[in-house]
Amino acid sequence: MQQILSRAASLLPQDHEHAVLIGRVWSEGLGPSLVRITADDVTDLSELAPTSAELLELPDAAARVQAAQGRRIGATADILVNSHADRRDPALPWFLAPCDLQAIKAAGVTFVASMLERVIEEQARGDASRAESVRRSVVAVIGDNLRSIRPGSPQAAQLREVLIAQGVWSQYLEVGIGEDAEIFTKSQPMSAVGIGAEIGLHPKSAWNNPEPEIVLAVNSRGETVGCTLGNDVNLRDFEGRSALLLGKAKDNNASAAIGPFIRLFDAHFGIDDVRRCELSMRVTGANGFDMHGASSLAMISRDPLDLVEQAMGDAHCRTHQYPDGFMLYLGTMFAPTQDRHGPGQGFTHEIGDEVAVSTPALGTLVNRVNHANRVAPWNYGAAALMRDLARRGLLA
Repeated sequence: MQQILSRAASLLPQDHEHAVLIGRVWSEGLGPSLVRITADDVTDLSELAPTSAELLELPDAAARVQAAQGRRIGATADILVNSHADRRDPALPWFLAPCDLQAIKAAGVTFVASMLERVIEEQARGDASRAESVRRSVVAVIGDNLRSIRPGSPQAAQLREVLIAQGVWSQYLEVGIGEDAEIFTKSQPMSAVGIGAEIGLHPKSAWNNPEPEIVLAVNSRGETVGCTLGNDVNLRDFEGRSALLLGKAKDNNASAAIGPFIRLFDAHFGIDDVRRCELSMRVTGANGFDMHGASSLAMISRDPLDLVEQAMGDAHCRTHQYPDGFMLYLGTMFAPTQDRHGPGQGFTHEIGDEVAVSTPALGTLVNRVNHANRVAPWNYGAAALMRDLARRGLLA
C-alpha cells in the first residue's frame, strides 16, 4: 500500500485540475481540520467551515471552497504517504475520512447481481460451501436477468406473485424489486475510516467480502452536493444466517471506509456524471492472490436521487431528518464468487489483503484488511471534536 499511496496522481480524479476536492486531515495538537486538496497542496478550510457537515450546508459550496484562502498544511503526496496506518509518523498530518458529523447510511440490494447473491446467502444460511449449488438452483427458478424490471412497477408486483407461488420469495427480492428500498444505518457519525487506514472484519466471520460503492454527500435539506468512494465491508456468513444480524454484519470497528475525498458538484461534475461512473476494485493478498472486479452505476436498479428520497421519505412526507446531513452508500453489483480456498468455497478475505476501489472521476480509495478488534479503536467522537474546535476558537 505504501507504493500506491506514494503515487498521488493516481489517487486523485483524472481531471483533478477541474475537481473541487475536500477532505479532513488530522494534525497532532489540533485534531481534525477541514481541507481542500489539489494535486500539489492541502490547505486549511477551517475559517470557511469548521466541519465537513457545515461546509455542505453552504450555498454554492464548490465556489466558496475555490475562493477560500487557507493556511497550507503540506504537500498532498506527503500527507498521502503518511496516511498509511502501518508506517505513520504521528507527528505529521494524515488524511481521515472526508465526512464527520453526517449520519452514515447505506442502500442495500440496489443491483440485480448483488440481489441474487443476497438470496443465495439466505438460502445457503451463511455457509459458503453451499453457495454454488444454491446459486444454480436459484438462477434456474428466477433467472439472472432482471434488469428490465423497475422496482415497484406492476411488472415487479406480478413477478412477486409468481415467485411467492413457487415458494422462492425472499426478503432480498422484496427490497430489490419492491416499492421500498433497503436503507440502513451503516455506522455511527465520526466512525468511518479514510484512505490508508485498516478496515475491520469481525474476527468470527469466515465468509466476507468488500463492497465497492459510490457514496453520496447529502446536506440537511436533502440536496446531494457531492460524492466520494466507499467500501461497505460485508460479512456474508452473518447476514446469510439471519437478516436480523445486519447490524453485526455491517457495523463493526473500521467497517466503513469512505474517501479519499469528497468531490463537490459544480459545472464540471454533477449527478449525471455519478450515474455514469464505472467502478473498479482490486484485492491483492498473500501468495500472489489478485482479484479484479467492476461495477457500473448505469446498472443500478434505482436512481441515486430516488435512494436519497427514500432515505428521507418523499418530498411530501418527510419521515426522517438529518440535521447534519448524511453520507449514503449506493450499493454494489460486485459480489465475488472466485474460489480462493478451494473449489466451491468462493471468495473471502484474508488478513492483510489490500483493497483498492477506484473510478476516474473520484480517484482511488485504498485500505488494508484486519480484524475489527485489532484495528486502532475508534475513540474520537463528536464530543472530542467539539472540544477541539472550541479550543481553536472555531465555534461561534
